[in-house]
Amino acid sequence: MSEKKSFLIDKNKMPLVMGIAFVAFTTQFGGGFASGAQIYQYFINYGIWCLILPVLTQGLYSLFFWYGMRYAYKHKTYDYRSFSDSIYGKSRAVMSNLYEITYLIMIGTASAAAFATGGSTLETLFGLPYWLCTVIIGVFIFVIALFGTNVVRKCASTLSVMILVGLVLVLVPNIIAQWPAIAESAGRMASGEMTVLSSESGAFGSALWSAVLYFFFQLASVSVTYQQMEHVTDESQINKAAIWMFICNFFAMELSIVGLLAVAYVAELATASVPMLVLVQNGVGAGILTPIISILIILGAISTAVNMISGIVTRCVNSIERRMDSDEKRAKGHLGRNAVFTLIFTLLAFAIAQFGLMAVVKKGYAYLGYASFITLFIPFIIHAVIFFCCQNA
Repeated sequence: MSEKKSFLIDKNKMPLVMGIAFVAFTTQFGGGFASGAQIYQYFINYGIWCLILPVLTQGLYSLFFWYGMRYAYKHKTYDYRSFSDSIYGKSRAVMSNLYEITYLIMIGTASAAAFATGGSTLETLFGLPYWLCTVIIGVFIFVIALFGTNVVRKCASTLSVMILVGLVLVLVPNIIAQWPAIAESAGRMASGEMTVLSSESGAFGSALWSAVLYFFFQLASVSVTYQQMEHVTDESQINKAAIWMFICNFFAMELSIVGLLAVAYVAELATASVPMLVLVQNGVGAGILTPIISILIILGAISTAVNMISGIVTRCVNSIERRMDSDEKRAKGHLGRNAVFTLIFTLLAFAIAQFGLMAVVKKGYAYLGYASFITLFIPFIIHAVIFFCCQNA
């Protein structure tokens, strides 16, 4: 019997290492990023420092993801609740429940931003009602998230390649064609003149804090990689995955920042909900590149929401199935349980997305960053210090 062909990248051709790295990539570079909204909100709006701070942000991102994945692999904690109960130890009664709240905030921001981005893009392209556009996005998210970690990882690999290729196709020609505008924007930022969307001073301290806050709220998504650790066979795979995370994420962010500088002082940016579309429509080959960037934005939106929703669905389903007394009972209703929880959290993200993209990005992500600082950053640091001291005692 011949094997069925699939549009997804075969896991035998795409190494597990790259699959894991791409899960992290599609989680970070989703709706808010692909639209350009995050890039302006947390980097470009703070001045010339936006060109160097991605090194710090992506370095911290990869380092903390590496530590979380390594811990999940060693302790066999393949969903975020079992991970939390293990790493928090005696404080798990409080801290694990706090992280549950953090994850719900993440579902309500990152997934909602994904819906809002995809919806806004479809609305701009086809003139359909916004709510209907978010329903269309929701159907795609539900179907992909329904079928578990293998499909999510394959989709992440496929979408990551498409997103990276799309970014290059869209941004490189515009960077070349609009280089004088980019250089002029960089010069104006270096002299202290802020962009159209900015109300900041351009001070390094503010820029640094914004970049760190960006890292904090991205750290909340570390839990989407725990479920992938069940397929890891050696710690070296985790090390390589973390390196590829940094390479892919830094490249995509830096390329996007440089490209978006071309429209940093364009007046219409002030009223745009999708800054990346402003870049393309003011650049070269708008007729060809506008559909490409629109597809890219929609793919990024779907990928983030799928990863987020899949993570909480795995946690909920595992919680129920651990109470069952036989493998037969677990297997019998597994898909049905996945479907119920996937529908619940897809609808939750859809409902929040009705507030609009910029509102979700501006308010929601800041709260998520503060929550992640308490529930992830501090515990990870404490745990790593204790582990290091014990190893060298």
